[in-house]
Amino acid sequence: MWLKKLYAALFFRNRFYLAVGVIIVLLIIGFFVPPVFPFAKGLIWFLLAAVLLDIAFLFSSRKPFHAARIASERFSNGDENKVTIQLTSAYPLPVNVTVIDELPYQFQQRDFKLKVRIKPVGKPNVAKEVLDYTLRPTERGVYEFGAINVFIDGYMGLARRRMVFEKEQPVKVYPAFQQLRSYELFAVDNKLDEHGMHSRRVIGHSMEFDHIKEYAQGDDVRSINWKATARRGNLMVNNFMEEKAQQIYCLIDKGRSMKMPFDGLTLLDYAINSSLIFSKVALNKGDKAGIVAFAEQKVDILPADSKKVQLNKILEMLYAQQTQWQESDYERLAVTLRTSISQRSLFILFTNFESLSNLERQLPYLRRLARYHLLLVVFFENTEIHKLTANEAFSIEEIYTQIIAQKFTHEKKVIARELSKYGIMPLISTPANLTVDLVNKYLELKSRMII
Repeated sequence: MWLKKLYAALFFRNRFYLAVGVIIVLLIIGFFVPPVFPFAKGLIWFLLAAVLLDIAFLFSSRKPFHAARIASERFSNGDENKVTIQLTSAYPLPVNVTVIDELPYQFQQRDFKLKVRIKPVGKPNVAKEVLDYTLRPTERGVYEFGAINVFIDGYMGLARRRMVFEKEQPVKVYPAFQQLRSYELFAVDNKLDEHGMHSRRVIGHSMEFDHIKEYAQGDDVRSINWKATARRGNLMVNNFMEEKAQQIYCLIDKGRSMKMPFDGLTLLDYAINSSLIFSKVALNKGDKAGIVAFAEQKVDILPADSKKVQLNKILEMLYAQQTQWQESDYERLAVTLRTSISQRSLFILFTNFESLSNLERQLPYLRRLARYHLLLVVFFENTEIHKLTANEAFSIEEIYTQIIAQKFTHEKKVIARELSKYGIMPLISTPANLTVDLVNKYLELKSRMII
């Protein structure tokens, strides 16, 4: 049994095979030049002794080495996630170690390896080493890590011992909650301006009454309360506070138009990541946030709420959403929302209209939604086509290509004007700037007292 285990764990390095090749060449030469033959035989015995020394060194103990993986139970989609490998060596001499961690198949990395030299420290001769690396997932779901394979080189560098630490570890990849944390930290440090976010000066007042106070220089004269002024004999003004607890829903289109990739992520993933961060901003503002995900046959609704657990509910709902190959049913969406959500709300629709004809098919249902709710349609600018329009054209083919690219770019602007014509607010954004543009638009609507 121990021979079988030894056979499975023992490997020979390239220098061993190189030494064998040199000995074979010397033996062949020794057949024609006899003085070389004894030297070749001596090298055979020396190589055999060196290999046995390496084997004895590597297999002198049953458990001279240990490896463990430390990774979070949840990864953030589209972000760099840290994974740590902890190594513990009980060998009395320095060893060269190669670690091959079996990554989830979604990453498609078949040549991943980490190398380190571990030196014994202290009298117990127990050395510890920590290896860190990062992974960037580009799709949500369950990822399965496999075993940790550790290859330990012998002291002479001829033999190698393989040790397998069976630690299969599932990891769930959620929407970009790391970005959520970073936005929270920037908000605390008042550094949102660096991300392009800014608050606007509020002009006018909302309709939510707070209290009456005496007039002071700088108060809006339009808010003078004439009845209170007549009773008190001094100018009295009404004070208003920013309206809160407004219902805001992120409507996420899961149709084939959202399957378009950008920087490794689909447009659906960008919409989901932005919805999560935007929901956190809305909740911090005191509004109620909800999610609507729709496809061809189904409309899933998470009712808007402002409780602390709402963000976790949003995260769990967004985690399981996947794009569909069919076109989404906007008629079903309009009917479902009309019957399910009676209070006037802000609807933020994430979709992607690539042509005016595509918009015209869905426009009647969007107009129906805009009749009862405030509707903001967010669609994406094709950055690759935008790059083509910026290039200089030198040949006839390049001129034709640029003209077509300009036509597509112009059509996006026509779509925006068509939506504005019916009281629907458009927002064209690149996938990379989606979150910043969306939050800025939300802050603008709040400052203009539209919501």
